[in-house]
Amino acid sequence: MELDQDTARAIEALRREHGLGLSEAVNELIRRGLVARPAHPPFRQRTASLGLRVDVSSVADALEVLHGAAMR
Repeated sequence: MELDQDTARAIEALRREHGLGLSEAVNELIRRGLVARPAHPPFRQRTASLGLRVDVSSVADALEVLHGAAMR
């Protein structure tokens, strides 16, 4: 079996840091990879009332309402 360089470095670092044998270090890294990671919370878009009613069917009209006629 041949290991990628980054994997071999991680194994060696763990061996030196904790005084582990090769098999112990490999098993520890595998166990770490098997641990379930917490799911990211669902994305929630925050909104705020601007007190405006904008018809977004026309982008040009919406920009004019929000930024003035210069944005047209």
